Amino acid sequence: MSKLELEIRHLTPADLTAVLELDKTCFGGLWTMDAYQRELDSPNSDLLGLFSPVCVIKVLGIGCFWSILDEAHITLLAVHPQYQRQGFGQALLYSVLKTACDRGLERATLEVRASNSAAISLYQKFGFKTAGRRRRYYKDNDEDALILWLPDLQQPQFQQTLDNWYIIINDH
Repeated sequence: MSKLELEIRHLTPADLTAVLELDKTCFGGLWTMDAYQRELDSPNSDLLGLFSPVCVIKVLGIGCFWSILDEAHITLLAVHPQYQRQGFGQALLYSVLKTACDRGLERATLEVRASNSAAISLYQKFGFKTAGRRRRYYKDNDEDALILWLPDLQQPQFQQTLDNWYIIINDH
């Protein structure tokens, strides 16, 4: 497959219909249109989209985090199933963490399904460690969530990690 032209940018209200379709595909309808609009309206929320002008699917991926004090709480990270395993999750996570760093945030955290080994592996590549477990966190099947944690976003070592990921993603 040829290298796709990709763009990652903050979402706008014009993107929300496509985002809702992606949400239904990836999460079975986790958030409503109103919920996404609240994210766009909140000064403490960053909602990013992954786009390609050459794809039929308008929004290939989404990433969102909330700025809570000095922490980025990653609430969403998803890539359309047809475009998974092509490095797009890495590109999105890189952009989410870069945006968090640019905001001056010190740490990142998230919850992930204990069975989602592909996502856990991606987060671990960026240095996330397991900090705990939330029992029966997911209401659809009572599955546990792992709490993942990434400290030191403002430290030179992490800035170097981001620079390395930028090179990997752009060579991909």
